[in-house]
Amino acid sequence: MISPTATSVERVPVVIVGAGPAGLTLGNILRAASLDCVVLENESREFIEQRPRAGFIEEWAVRALRQRGLADRLVERAQPHSECEFRIDGERHRFRYAELTGDRHFVYPQPLLVTDLVREYADIRGGDIRFDVQDVALHAIDGDRPSVLYTDPATGERRRIECEIIAGCDGARGVTRTYVPPERGSLARYDYGVGWLALLAEAPPSSDCVVFGVNSGGFAAHMARSPQVTRYYLEVKPGDDPENWPHDTVWSELHARLSVTGAAPLTEGRLIEKRVLDMHSYVVEPMTYGRLFLAGDSAHLVAPIAAKGMNLALYDALLLADALVAYFGTGDRSGLRDYSAACLRRVWEYQEFSQWFAELLHGPSSGDPFRAGSAGARLRRLLGSPAAAATFADSYIGKDPVR
Repeated sequence: MISPTATSVERVPVVIVGAGPAGLTLGNILRAASLDCVVLENESREFIEQRPRAGFIEEWAVRALRQRGLADRLVERAQPHSECEFRIDGERHRFRYAELTGDRHFVYPQPLLVTDLVREYADIRGGDIRFDVQDVALHAIDGDRPSVLYTDPATGERRRIECEIIAGCDGARGVTRTYVPPERGSLARYDYGVGWLALLAEAPPSSDCVVFGVNSGGFAAHMARSPQVTRYYLEVKPGDDPENWPHDTVWSELHARLSVTGAAPLTEGRLIEKRVLDMHSYVVEPMTYGRLFLAGDSAHLVAPIAAKGMNLALYDALLLADALVAYFGTGDRSGLRDYSAACLRRVWEYQEFSQWFAELLHGPSSGDPFRAGSAGARLRRLLGSPAAAATFADSYIGKDPVR
């Protein structure tokens, strides 16, 4: 543990560790409420504004951001999606979930959202955000005067910020969740037993919606990112080396798993990203310890099977922001007291749906006749039963917490 000794000490009500969607949304809302906070980020501004991440935002989240004045550029530039497509055994099956729910997805890559939120927080609202900080450590989080220590990248000076609340928004590889003692919390983890080769191609999308290729040879997916860039996924073995997948092999497999009669052929292009994701999820319970409140991937990781991660991060940030504004504004502690339980209800709903959806997508390629047969039954029920379709659509788009 790094010593709490520091040569420079300051005090603010809230310290936010991590400048991802959760931390920046939280910071912007606090700033709008005239509540001082400091955002600490261990990467550079240029890095977080270019880091490739998820791109599907549920409509309830867009509405919530818009109500806070944080979605003007998103609404102007994002592509709305109202349906997806399953390609099974050489056939196309369109699934129009907006007709069932009234809601859509918005395709807006996370780097663009982060860029917007940083600009709003730092450049427009004058918020305090410090990039490239090193050796972040938390101190006395179970007492009345917690603090966050870090090393200033320019001077090498050890600095300490005393505060009342620490928001841990630094993601799956961050340090904040490591400060929850094992005896005061639990970590539930689930491994899916598959890997996804995540690809970004400099190629226009070949479909106007998300495409799920489900077959015995392996799952594949197509997801538009922009008019010039497409995200693809290929099911691979966990721990596979991306170098085992040269350009020609990747496109050959994508054609084999996604091509069906009547669909436009895939447009090939240069692969600008290629990495293997081992599919797993985890949940930290509770999401609070003392004066520390976790949000986003610091508290829960959802495998990207149903594009839920960024949406959960935004949900956490909105709840925590409202709770903090009430606490510092009127002394109302109820939002902070109920924060973890309220978040975890939605977290577990999204985790359960992602697990269910993963079995539908991967069962046919599992090599297990029972899993394959069960996945086929799920697909037939989804595509043939109005009741099953409505239930799936409700989970796929994400229920509006206000409704």
